[in-house]
Amino acid sequence: MNIVEETATRVLQDHCTAQVINQAEGGTWPAALWEQLEESGLSLTWVPDELGGGGAELADGFSVLRVAGAFAAPVPLAETMLAGWMLARGGLASPAGPMSLAPVHEDEALVLEADGRLRGSASEVPFARHAQHLAVLARQGDAWVVALVETAACKITPSASLAGEARDLVVFDGVAVLESAPVTLDPAGLRLLGAAVRAMQMAGALERILNISLRYAGERVQFGRPIGGFQAVQHALAQLAGEVAAASAAADAAAEMLRLLAPLDEAMLLEVAVAKIRVGEAAGVGAAIAHQAHGAIGFTQEYALQHCTRRLWGWREEFGGESAWSMLLGALVARQGAEALWPLVTGAPGAVT
Repeated sequence: MNIVEETATRVLQDHCTAQVINQAEGGTWPAALWEQLEESGLSLTWVPDELGGGGAELADGFSVLRVAGAFAAPVPLAETMLAGWMLARGGLASPAGPMSLAPVHEDEALVLEADGRLRGSASEVPFARHAQHLAVLARQGDAWVVALVETAACKITPSASLAGEARDLVVFDGVAVLESAPVTLDPAGLRLLGAAVRAMQMAGALERILNISLRYAGERVQFGRPIGGFQAVQHALAQLAGEVAAASAAADAAAEMLRLLAPLDEAMLLEVAVAKIRVGEAAGVGAAIAHQAHGAIGFTQEYALQHCTRRLWGWREEFGGESAWSMLLGALVARQGAEALWPLVTGAPGAVT
């Protein structure tokens, strides 16, 4: 465990309790938790030193996301990290406070007009009502630009995910931007990174529900012995462990490909698509097994399991669900042709050109 991951773990252990998560879902902003994350520099992990950020490696940021997913952190940590990364791509410094990004759907076109004002709308923007600023990817003429916007200047219609987290509609009706800069990034590239981020958060949440389930099976006594001693329960938990291991490996592979800082090409598309598909499948199977092992207690508000599983169900659809990524992966395989299928599956050199 590196120092960045250790810091994230310590902060979340101390400040991300079940009570804090429940209060956040009820509408109370977890100010103490966010203050600690910001003071430790975790919120701007992916922003270079010269732009006021943590200057950490991409891999360090993914380790933070894994920990945040495991603790079901009810704050826009991932979104602020992504927004900071977007702004840094354009050489723009990140402001203090929580941020989010828009759009999260590839088909929602935002336009930055010549007068420096944004037009368009973005749906299901994570934590929009809690963010002080938004990093917006917009079209300006024939180029893509990243723009920094004050959230207070936008029209926000609240909505929520399955986990009770803000997923709001944001309307940019002639909103003036604070700063903007051209970037070598398009909506497809943004979705690619967003999918890798969600995959890593989900991998962390899956690891947490496995640990919770193993502990519960060892403590819950039925018919005179822990339920973990029954063969059926052992088999189910072994299946859960297998799903977690596969999801973790897929998320790590996608993060490693992004760490190489390669262009957003088909090799990267392959790894991210596989990760989002495999982690999404694991989320469905794994959450079902965990709740089956726990029975009714797994759904109670005070118990940590449902904090993770509800986020898993929500995250698996964000930045593209399994169906969307399966279609992209199928199109990639078709483009490569039949002769390239085996090298593509095995990861042989030259598999993706």
